[in-house]
Amino acid sequence: MTNHHHIALIGGTGKSGKYLTKKLLKEGFSIKMLLRNPDRLELHHPAIDKIKGDARNPEDIERLLQGCTAVLSTLGQPKGEPPIFSTATNNVLHAMNKLQITRYIVTTGLSVDVPNDYKSEKVQQASDWMRVNYAPTTNDKQLEYEILAQCSVDWTLVRLPLIEQTEITKGIKVDLGNCPGDQVSAADLANFIVEQLQSEAYIRKAPFIASI
Repeated sequence: MTNHHHIALIGGTGKSGKYLTKKLLKEGFSIKMLLRNPDRLELHHPAIDKIKGDARNPEDIERLLQGCTAVLSTLGQPKGEPPIFSTATNNVLHAMNKLQITRYIVTTGLSVDVPNDYKSEKVQQASDWMRVNYAPTTNDKQLEYEILAQCSVDWTLVRLPLIEQTEITKGIKVDLGNCPGDQVSAADLANFIVEQLQSEAYIRKAPFIASI
């Protein structure tokens, strides 16, 4: 397992991304952060290299990934814009292959289906509700998984319930086939993602996680 120090981060200012950013800094990582508007980043730290760009632009993604050993994404869907997830991941995978980067950890929703799932009735109902009410983005997240499943990099797709924006850590439950809870603490999520940088447990897998 590669000893990762230089992290490319997408979505680092979002609801969960800002907690991940703080965790990475606390653990001593250097971060290259993709930002549409770098001047709006309130967090100033010498370990953050701000890269102006958009995840849908292949050239921006390649600039972001240069010099990094792993890619983390907590990318959210921009309001009023076309679905972003499969395009962003396609761009990331292309740049990873070109730059010989192997580790990619990305978050998604619990609506994504993976072979051998055994979703509970409650989780399946939530998934179906998302498909009805947010069809474009839900379908695009499913496409993102299909793209990952066909690629050769060491990816982990972290499937999430509702994210609770809190610094409180409660511990994590993990399940490969069914979401084990209704919420996940943003701090717990950040801890889990950083732990995966040094773990092979969920490589090429799509675990559900929830806080205890």
